[in-house]
Amino acid sequence: MARGGINKAVVKKARQAIIDRGEHPSIDAVRVEMGNTGSKTTIHRYLKELDDGAGRRDGGPLPLDEELSALVGRLAQRLQEQAEEPLENALAHAEQQKQEFQQRLDEARRTQEQLQQQLQIQASALAGESAALQDTRSMLQSEQTRNAELNQALKDYDLRLEDKEQQIRSLEDKHLHARDALEHYRAASKEQREQEQRRHEGQLQQLQMELRQAQQSALVRQDEITQLHRDNERLLGEQRATLKELKQAQDMAVKASALHTQLSEQLARQDSASTLLQERLRVAVEETQALREQALQQAQRSKDMEWRATKAEAGLEALQLAAAKAAPEQQADS
Repeated sequence: MARGGINKAVVKKARQAIIDRGEHPSIDAVRVEMGNTGSKTTIHRYLKELDDGAGRRDGGPLPLDEELSALVGRLAQRLQEQAEEPLENALAHAEQQKQEFQQRLDEARRTQEQLQQQLQIQASALAGESAALQDTRSMLQSEQTRNAELNQALKDYDLRLEDKEQQIRSLEDKHLHARDALEHYRAASKEQREQEQRRHEGQLQQLQMELRQAQQSALVRQDEITQLHRDNERLLGEQRATLKELKQAQDMAVKASALHTQLSEQLARQDSASTLLQERLRVAVEETQALREQALQQAQRSKDMEWRATKAEAGLEALQLAAAKAAPEQQADS
């Protein structure tokens, strides 16, 4: 069966051009002359018809046995053409399937390249998020270290404040003891003067002597009282200085507490940011895993398509080998 564009007139024209050049009009030569188009079987049939027509015109009517042989040959040639037609259709269909498989394979490869690019973009974004998370962790660690140092300083201030309070309590105890001693001395002196006054009449001389002794003792006591007043004033001055230091320490403690509160709030904000970054990192890892799975599935589909294409090529080669083997046998039968 002739394909579109191939007819007896075209074959005749090509045959005549080859004969005009002084060459033998073989099937391959005629096919090349027509631009490598047309089936060799069809070209062979048209050449045989042209040769038979030329023979009849040159030599007159053929004998009956030759005409029968020619008829049998043409019938055999038509049978061969009909037998080769399914093979040609199968070859054309296999070639079309091969082209379709190749197109699908190219599309799969392009899809795989796009997925790989997306995977690289996701990997770059993941690396950026990881770097940002690492920086945040470093900042968090620095803030935690600074917070620990401030807590330690606060503890040191608390210890110093406690020492100052103990010193104040000790000074207050000393002041109370001194006051008690002074009151006790005043009470004893008063009682002594009253006793001396009651015995004044009977023991005047003794009292005078004792008075002199008492005056001397009073002088000593007065010096002691003066010293006690000085010690008291000194203790009061130390107490005022200690209270001033205590107030300064309390102010520093209040500032440290405020700073600690501020750092705690900042640490809470950083913890929230770190949690958000960790969530974004988890989502990016899941998306990356999904892309990897898609890439693996696409690669598996590509392998399946390549295997099918290979199988189709093998089937095509088998058909071509079968056709190559069948053609000489059919020509030999002809």
